[in-house]
Amino acid sequence: MDQGEERNDPGPDPGGFPRRPGQNSDTAAFSGAALAAALGAGLDISLPPRLEPETDVPLTMGPARPNPSPSTTPTVSEDVLEIHRLKFRYVRALDSKLWEDFAETMIPEATATYSEYLQFESREAFLTFLRNTLGPHVITEHRCDHPEIDVNGDRADGVWYLSDTVLIPENNMLLRGAAFYTDEYVRCDDGHWRIAHTGYERTYEVVLSLSDLPSLRLTANRWGLIQQSDGVEAVERDPRETARRDETPEESIGGSNQQYPASEHRAFGPRTA
Repeated sequence: MDQGEERNDPGPDPGGFPRRPGQNSDTAAFSGAALAAALGAGLDISLPPRLEPETDVPLTMGPARPNPSPSTTPTVSEDVLEIHRLKFRYVRALDSKLWEDFAETMIPEATATYSEYLQFESREAFLTFLRNTLGPHVITEHRCDHPEIDVNGDRADGVWYLSDTVLIPENNMLLRGAAFYTDEYVRCDDGHWRIAHTGYERTYEVVLSLSDLPSLRLTANRWGLIQQSDGVEAVERDPRETARRDETPEESIGGSNQQYPASEHRAFGPRTA
């Protein structure tokens, strides 16, 4: 081997490990086997600078995230949740006949439309009708679900699926039906959402005579009408708010004078709000 070849041979580094051509001792390439052998022999081996841990750099899990300040503007999800609660309060107050609470769910200029039968141009007109037609002699159940809510700033639109039941014990009448509510909502000056318009279109409606259900007994009713084997008995009932026993079902809710049951009976369905 001539002197040129000897000069090109980097030779072993100070730690006893072979170096690649052009590599100094600070950047020696360690093989796993050689390093393991050296450590096993108890040799004091210094790692190259590129393998030394950086002691001055803090360990992080990624870029630091700013701590956002809480926003005072409601998000869309918060608006949707409040509108859900508004509609649930609407049907609870309606079925419980809590008319002051019911009125609070709507703005004074609210309108209501139920098919082609009923249209109201103010909250007061709508509320007056409900007070007069859904008194203690009428039991209602409204269930709303499957909401579709679209929020646009301080206004929103909603579609709800409705399933309802109406029971008038004194007139032996039972109604079942379903519909889709179409609502409009506004955010008021106090920050709360309220109903600006409501109404629905029926998908179906059926009316039954309780005489066709001889086993039916009304065993609980917060307004005091209890179904007995010999008919309906009144308990602590205000006669001024109770339908006369000789009224037809439609007369008891402010409808026409047609006789019940009749195939063309449609008066009550769109009137249950």
